[in-house]
Amino acid sequence: MLVLVTYDVSTKKPDGVRRLSKIAKTCCRYGQRVQNSVFECLVPPDEWVKFRAQLLKIYDREEDSLRFYFLGKKWQSKVEHHGVKEGFNPEGPLIF
Repeated sequence: MLVLVTYDVSTKKPDGVRRLSKIAKTCCRYGQRVQNSVFECLVPPDEWVKFRAQLLKIYDREEDSLRFYFLGKKWQSKVEHHGVKEGFNPEGPLIF
């Protein structure tokens, strides 16, 4: 399933900067950054449970926010991209 993960982390304090970095690194392990605080993550349901738990452990519910948008298995018909960056196909080949 394709999940769009967005976050807003308060960086007013040093621990916020660390949380921001940890959330971004965690998201990078599961998906592709498509904007500064937005990731497209193609994950099986069992991996999603683990991924979500990791994010919820990192963020501060009093200062930060996390949003998850579930686009499902037929995500191709729900995503439309325009602009300078090339669109991302999470089912395509990964080139390192």
